[in-house]
Amino acid sequence: TQVLKKSLQRGVVLSTGSFLVYEAHKLISGFAEVHASFKVEDVIEQADYLYGSGETEKLYQLLVQHKNSDDAELLWRLARSSRDLAQLGSTSAEEKRQLTYDSLEYAKKALEKNESNSAAHKWYGICLSDVGDYEGIKTKIGNAIIIKEHFQRAIELNPKDATTIHLIGIWCYSFAEMPWYQRKIAATLFATPPTSTFQEALRYFHMAEEADPNFYSKNLLFLGKTYLKLNNKKMALLWLSKAKEYPAQTEEDKQV
Repeated sequence: TQVLKKSLQRGVVLSTGSFLVYEAHKLISGFAEVHASFKVEDVIEQADYLYGSGETEKLYQLLVQHKNSDDAELLWRLARSSRDLAQLGSTSAEEKRQLTYDSLEYAKKALEKNESNSAAHKWYGICLSDVGDYEGIKTKIGNAIIIKEHFQRAIELNPKDATTIHLIGIWCYSFAEMPWYQRKIAATLFATPPTSTFQEALRYFHMAEEADPNFYSKNLLFLGKTYLKLNNKKMALLWLSKAKEYPAQTEEDKQV
């Protein structure tokens, strides 16, 4: 009886000890999870500050450390920063190609982690288009419908995103001015080849401007270019003048 009693007491002690160890583990795990979420928020805050400051290389170095993250917000930002680094004049042709393919992988992973993330759809579309530059016109045209679908999904999720509205305008403009030989390629790839008009492109560029006035030098440029295509020189001059006067902050602004 004494042996049984001691055994039972020992069992209770062990059970209590196990419970305490389990509770401590839960507490530590919970703290680690909270700490991890705070860390993600901190990285995103720092990343957005660097992006706003035009610190392209520092931003990439910060985010590439998190390339194995499961957080879609980190991953689409990494896709964007990889692409931005590829665009720099100081980046070699070989590095540019690698970064272009890397950016698509990061955007794809962001979508896998969160299909409802508007920015992930936007950057997947952009990066897929960039990869087409390396894989030829047939691939680029073949991906066109997929790219537009991702842009449209991005707008469904975030109707106020002027940049994505602008990108659909660029898509329309590109198909409106597509040369005849590319149209023949498109006809072999699709039963009904994608087409558009300069009027449709213009509508999207204006929609983007209404969503966020003066948000992007390139939107001003393409408003001017589209009006030129439509032979409206007065309106073309208005928008091209705005593009010229736009305060250049990025490499792209300078090119515009």
